[in-house]
Amino acid sequence: MDTEQRCVKPGGLNWLALFASTGTLICCALPILLVTLGAGATVAALTSAFPILITLSVHKLWVFVGSGAMLVLAAWMTWRPGRACPTRGALAQACDRAGVWNRRILTLAIAIWGIGFLAAFALYPLVRWWDGL
Repeated sequence: MDTEQRCVKPGGLNWLALFASTGTLICCALPILLVTLGAGATVAALTSAFPILITLSVHKLWVFVGSGAMLVLAAWMTWRPGRACPTRGALAQACDRAGVWNRRILTLAIAIWGIGFLAAFALYPLVRWWDGL
């Protein structure tokens, strides 16, 4: 009975991973996008209104390592071996539905983290390399 009740609970770790990976977009990808589009004044206004953005940008390596670790843990919890759902009834349907949503949320979080990583760490070296060709 304990296993049946545990399966139906929504994946709180997946939501936490989604929140953390969204932080990578806010700290790194959004300012880069705004400056690229010529909205540097908007970035200045955002950083004066929300000074936490500066702190997140300064410590972006730790933001990415922490959110990446949460994503790895959430992925392991979602696709771990031995994860069981009931085989029949309403609990089986609820467990299957929760599993589908957990995978969707986790996939979205991984995509957001990847975009943030590309913007924060990989885009600038790629542009410099491209200019050197």
